[in-house]
Amino acid sequence: MSKRAVLEVIALDAQDAVAAQAGGADRLELVTDMAADGLTPPVAAFAAIRAAVDIDLRVMLRLTDGFAAGDVGRLVRTAATLRAEGADQFVLGFLDAEGGVDLGAVERVVAELDGCPWTFHRAIDHTADRDALRKQCEALPGLDTYLTAGSAAGVDDGLPVLAAEAGRRGEQGYEQEVLVGGGLRLEHVPALRAAGVDAFHIGGAARPDGWEGPVSAAAVGEWRRVLDEG
Repeated sequence: MSKRAVLEVIALDAQDAVAAQAGGADRLELVTDMAADGLTPPVAAFAAIRAAVDIDLRVMLRLTDGFAAGDVGRLVRTAATLRAEGADQFVLGFLDAEGGVDLGAVERVVAELDGCPWTFHRAIDHTADRDALRKQCEALPGLDTYLTAGSAAGVDDGLPVLAAEAGRRGEQGYEQEVLVGGGLRLEHVPALRAAGVDAFHIGGAARPDGWEGPVSAAAVGEWRRVLDEG
């Protein structure tokens, strides 16, 4: 029997967070501005969500659209402010101009996190060399998850890569959890579960009315049910 799958849901505010928890989410990814694919939320939004739910929260550290780090000093200060407010899990990941991991920027931000667990987000799907990125990042403190669709185009294209990487779990550079997200649909779940994937990330799939509408507890609950059956 495979272990209970982790279900992570994107939350923009406390209303989303309460609905996601009610539907059976294990963890939330906190962002703002989905038009830019998710940026760091205001500290007040984090505080409101933290007060509203008691599940794990991973807070995005990303100040601008794209995968360049931008103002690393500001990122570090933002991380420090969130830590002071009680944030203890994060999401980040930066690429350089050549498409490799911007290890210097990542290291500077991670140094501010005091060993807190964090996810390297879908920048991995845009890197020139996924395997090289993983091996360069493997010693970073707190890194326990890669959020990935297996392809920049989304899960439909990335399924073979996701299955292959899940199968390498435990190898050098592959100790981290594979958290699948990015165009993920319920129909993908059986094949991913069969490949050994046991963590899933949804955003739009939790929102029947699109990004202008709230998270639906019922929609999250349907994902919970399907994952638990798998």
